Amino acid sequence: MIPFNPTQGMKTGWLEKSLQNVAELKQAVDTDPQARQLIETAKKLEGVARHASTHACGVVITKEPITEYMPLQWALLKMDILGLRNLTTIEKTLELIEKNYGEKIDIYNIPLNDEKTFELLKKADTTGVFQLESAGMRRYLKELKPTDLEDIIVMVAAFRPGPMEFIPTYIARKNGLERVEYLHPKLKPILESTYGVAIYKKLLDEQSEKFIKGLMDNGIGAVTAERIWHFIEPFARYGFNRSHAACYALIAYQTAYLKSNYPSEFMTSLLNAESFDMDRVAILMAEAKKMGIDILSPDINESLENFTLIKNEGEKIRFGFSAVKNLSGNAIAGIIEEREKNGGFGDLQNFLERISSSDVNKKSLEALIKCGAMDTFGERRMLNNNIEEILRYLRDTHKNNASPQAGLFESYSTTAPLKLQNAEAAAKKEKLAWEKEFLGLYTSEHPMQDYRDIMEKKSLLIQKIKPALVGQKIAIGGLISGIQKFVTKNGKLMLFTKLEDWANKIEVVVFPDMLEKNPDIWREDNIIIVQGKVSQRNGTLSIICDAVREFPPQKI
Repeated sequence: MIPFNPTQGMKTGWLEKSLQNVAELKQAVDTDPQARQLIETAKKLEGVARHASTHACGVVITKEPITEYMPLQWALLKMDILGLRNLTTIEKTLELIEKNYGEKIDIYNIPLNDEKTFELLKKADTTGVFQLESAGMRRYLKELKPTDLEDIIVMVAAFRPGPMEFIPTYIARKNGLERVEYLHPKLKPILESTYGVAIYKKLLDEQSEKFIKGLMDNGIGAVTAERIWHFIEPFARYGFNRSHAACYALIAYQTAYLKSNYPSEFMTSLLNAESFDMDRVAILMAEAKKMGIDILSPDINESLENFTLIKNEGEKIRFGFSAVKNLSGNAIAGIIEEREKNGGFGDLQNFLERISSSDVNKKSLEALIKCGAMDTFGERRMLNNNIEEILRYLRDTHKNNASPQAGLFESYSTTAPLKLQNAEAAAKKEKLAWEKEFLGLYTSEHPMQDYRDIMEKKSLLIQKIKPALVGQKIAIGGLISGIQKFVTKNGKLMLFTKLEDWANKIEVVVFPDMLEKNPDIWREDNIIIVQGKVSQRNGTLSIICDAVREFPPQKI
């Protein structure tokens, strides 16, 4: 309910301002004692310094403690050592390849002319490929049709302010659609590999006079020297050094190579590397399905801690237990350890008799049931409705096993039999809501899937919204999956919402005047039709809402 604070310098007073401007928040504080206490406590903490921090990547390397050499106010070389999750993805993919095929790959000696890899790059199927994922980069890759590592180096270096404007020239010249030209013949040895286009950064900042003088000393006229300086000056400001671009491009190629040649192993490792971000996981799940790899819900007999590649009966990736909310580390470890020692669980009773009651509590059981991990034991609502009986049997079984008599007489048991009451099966909508609650996304199906046919006929699909549509009015339908509130300078509330269908999502911007017309429609999980204008900012497309209505299929 508390909107994002756009005023970074405003250390105090934002909570009070939010109470004045957000009726929903004020009502909660006025009617709910817990909410009132929370806000009053938060006001006392507002503006307090939260923590001291250390710069994450700045490293000064010396043989002995630095104070042995110099006061800390003096200068030494600082190296920025950056960590990339992509390197972890590569490492884990190589481990899976060796485990599944007995093949040990040296990633630094893979062929740099692999046909499958360049086919993937030409199609721009680059979700998960380092540096090459953005919409703009994909568009240029399709036009470029890269054929060697040099093309990737160029794209990594050029896809930034300055050299970006010359990417179309590079593409046209590479593909023989434009003649290669040089401002002076002496530039040919330098720019021949990039078809006469200045791509890479040279250390020329604030060096114009020296540079121009140097050109003239080498027999180049003053006018041409000035033109050359103005030709390359933007790259000095924003471009990459070639060495930097080459390092990034090599990692890009390595990830593309693994994705094209070992897709299941790569997607499993990528999902694990990105598992902390459920929005990202949803994108990767859609990509995996597009590649023909099924993503399966957690399963009591197959899931490990993280995403797991299942090789039997086709290649599938199984959700790990760590993705399930409210499932403790002890519960995860206990389930996996018991299964590894004594095999899979035959049925619910077998599971309850073998798992420790100290590991699995009510919250853990509810999470396992509602996310679908225990579907093999019975229907979800039936299991959930009987959760107290299940817990009773779990406690009694282990109490009985711990008694002295249990050690003397194997058949001795005072545990009452497990008796489950029948229940009406959960509706699909309820099951999907449980999946979203405990996994953060839908795994078995998306709620919009039922409306796919009518959406395709009556509105523009989110995946078809392209930069060419910027400025045009369109109508799209989807489910509200996220709402971020924002207070304008005038003190009015506006929204940034996420609207998604079964395959894609897009941001919908709702300005105050639009919000005031129909505030109740903007709630999570509501399915709506939005009319508005396509907008683009920093390469990201969004919709500026002009009109909105509920989505009763019969009225569309």
